[in-house]
Amino acid sequence: MKILNYILLAVAVILIVFNLTQIDYSHPLEGNSSVALIGVVSGLCAIVLLVIFRMSKSIDEKIK
Repeated sequence: MKILNYILLAVAVILIVFNLTQIDYSHPLEGNSSVALIGVVSGLCAIVLLVIFRMSKSIDEKIK
């Protein structure tokens, strides 16, 4: 499960970097740039969820 967590974390980071390259910074809310911004935000949400999951697993292991 720990390896899967790291793999998903790496995929989220790669998707964030890819979407950052797709943003037109002169008009960030028009056309495909808005889709890329949504992709960046969703990648950040995925990272937060994975970190929370990892922390909850470590707390669960300490309790047992």
